[in-house]
Parts: sequence; structure tokens; C-alpha cells
Amino acid sequence: MKHKIAALFVLPLASAALGQDSGQPLEVDVVGGTNAPAAIAVPAMPGDPGRQVAEVVASDLRSTGAFTPIGPNGLPGYAPEQAAAPAYGEWRSTGAANLVSGYLEPRPDGRITVGCYLHDIAAGRQLASEAVAVAPDDWRRAAHRCADMVYARLTGNQPFLDTKVVYVAETGPKNNRQKRIAIMDSDGSNHRYLTIGRSTVVTPRFSPRGDKLVYVSYIGRKPRVLLHDVASGSERLLIPGDHITFAPRFSPDGQSVVFSMAEGGNTDLYRVSTNLGPIQRLTSTPGADTSASFSPDGRRIVFESDRGGTQQLYVMNADGSGQRRITFGGGRYASPAWSPRGDLIAFTKIAGPFRIGVMNAGGGGEKILTDGWQDEQPSWAPNGQFVMFHRQSQGATGDARLYAVSINGGPARRLPTPVGGSDPSWSPLNN
Repeated sequence: MKHKIAALFVLPLASAALGQDSGQPLEVDVVGGTNAPAAIAVPAMPGDPGRQVAEVVASDLRSTGAFTPIGPNGLPGYAPEQAAAPAYGEWRSTGAANLVSGYLEPRPDGRITVGCYLHDIAAGRQLASEAVAVAPDDWRRAAHRCADMVYARLTGNQPFLDTKVVYVAETGPKNNRQKRIAIMDSDGSNHRYLTIGRSTVVTPRFSPRGDKLVYVSYIGRKPRVLLHDVASGSERLLIPGDHITFAPRFSPDGQSVVFSMAEGGNTDLYRVSTNLGPIQRLTSTPGADTSASFSPDGRRIVFESDRGGTQQLYVMNADGSGQRRITFGGGRYASPAWSPRGDLIAFTKIAGPFRIGVMNAGGGGEKILTDGWQDEQPSWAPNGQFVMFHRQSQGATGDARLYAVSINGGPARRLPTPVGGSDPSWSPLNN
């Protein structure tokens, strides 16, 4: 049977081999269902490091909230030739609806091919397959690609697991924090630092291709926006001179950056080309305009402003025209982020505690997703199904940690980081 799931936390129903007059299995699209995660068997793959690949696949699938992986521990092994043609009858006893199998094979060029297959156990047929060639030490990338294939096929959502996260790594006491830019895979692996901590840094943001960052560094006690190349580590000031600049974010085409600049006692939004073109002023209303975020088509910008007396969200055209307020739900609103699908805007709601919420692009349909004491700075997964944020704990230490939550509800999941973390930004899918 064919499974198509409308929402993230809906499980694929275990299919039954229903025969048609032709003798072929009947294919049915199932939309809807219950909220229980679906059991899926993920045995160790033959070859080295087949068990580690399966463990990452299982961990990735578990992190989506849509699946309860069985294995690799406790499941039998299988021969490489059974990856594409498993003995389905032997796997039905696991109670899983689906099976993820695969193989690892060396290539003449020194790389390895990691093959991955998704099967419907009850119907006894293959649903999807993918083969990825990677360097031997890059097997995790292949595992993420495998998990993405399974997730996309069984939920109907776009993939998001083969991504990176950049964030502010925080160490030291609350009143004297060292803050460095760090980058890692979406599951917390391959962690490394991009800055050395000589100055305080905040709000790193990925470019649409994931190859560059913009972030704010306090240089001479002034916030300044820097443009950073991830591969080479080279960086430069986005705006030359001595201007106070902050809250940067790329346009969807990656050719320009919108940011805030404080000048003459006012803070307004500006736009500049990444190739050092002229600066375009977008707002000029008294007050502080900041935290701008483009719509995915690049035609509109959402931002926060206190021009009306409290922090609220506004939307305008990309050239600064047509500015209008969209939040009227009580309390204050901050740090908006437009969904990559264009349908929703994530935000921080400040009404006592800080909460992460989403609303439609016109400001209606507000939905609060989290219940922490201080949850801030939402960032979207590239498929628009999850929002990452940082959560500050109460008390003298006040540690910040990274979490992700589904837009469909459910508990927030903590992301593993070696130190405290804030200001996350989710990358696009890796190329």
C-alpha cells in the first residue's frame, strides 16, 4: 500500500496485502490517522560502519517524533543482497510497519557507496531507495540522507535532517559569558567553533545556500555586522565605517542583507548588497525597527518595531513601502522569522514568560508552541515543519540550550550541544 501522511505526527498505517482482480496489491493513499509514532525496523547494515549508519538513521527518525525505531540492537543481520529484497516474512514478527535496510560498498575512487531502501513489510514491497557516494569518514552524511528519504516518503513532508545548525556557544558564569559562533550537524555531531571568543557574538544567520553567515560581533563595544565564509573562515565588515549595525538576515537570493542601524537616536532597517553596493534605507519612523526577515519569494519583509509604544510585528514590501502592523493579540512580539514555505511567521511572544509561536502571514491564527520560562529566537527547518529556538533556564546560572518543536504541537526536543547555546540558525539542505 502507498502511505501519504498529511501531518508530521501521523503514522503510516500498517498495510495489508489486499489483492485486486489483477492479483496485484491494492494501493491506497491514507491521509490522517492517529498521533502515535509508527514502529519502523532499522537493523544494522552489512559492511563497515553499517551498524553506526543504522544507529544514526534510527536516531534521526526518532527525533522527528513521527517514528519509534526498533533496532539496530536486538534485530538480526542480513546479507548485502537482501537489502533490496528482504525476506519480508521474517520481519513481520518485529511488529514494525516498515523496514529500513541498506549496504556499504567500497568504490574504486576510494569513496564508499551507501545504499538505503525503505520497505512496506506487510505488503512485501519496496517503497523507495537511494544510493549516496561519500568519503569513508563522511558516512554520517549518508545516514542523514537515508533518514531524510524515509521521513519524506512516509510523512509526505520535505526532508530536513541532512542540515547544519549554527549557534552562539556559551561558556562561563552568567555575568561573564564567553560567546563563540559554533556549527554542527543537525543531530549535534561534527561540532566545531568558527570564532575564538575574543569578542561577544550574537545572531548568526545562514545564507540561502548555507555557504556564508552574517552575525554581530561587538568590536570596540559597538555591535557590527560581519559577513563570514564558512569554508575558508574569511570575514569582513558588512558595512564599512563606524556605524552601529545589528540583526542581519540574508535575502532569499543571497545577494543582499537586511539589517538594523542606529543613527541619530533612531534605529531603522536598511538593505545592502553583499558586494558592498549602496545602502538602501527601508524605514524612517521614530522608534526601533529591527529583526527583519524576508518572505521566501523576497517580496515582503516582516520586522519588529516599538513605534506604537510596544514591540509589535509589522510587514512591508521589500522596498520599504506598505508598512502595516499585523499583531494585535496582547503582549509584545519579537524576533519574527518567515517560514520557508511562506505560509507562517514564527515569533517570540512576551506576555509574562517568553514563548515561541506561529501565525499566518497576515497575522491571524496565532498558535503558541512552547511553555518554557524564556524561549526566544525562532529559526525554521528548511521544510517549514519545525522551529528551533533557545531556552533560558531560571536561577543564578541561567544556562541557555537549544530546542526544536513541531508546528503541529507536541513537546520540544533538546538538541545536543557540548556547551550552552543560543541564537540558532538552521541551514538549508546540504548540497
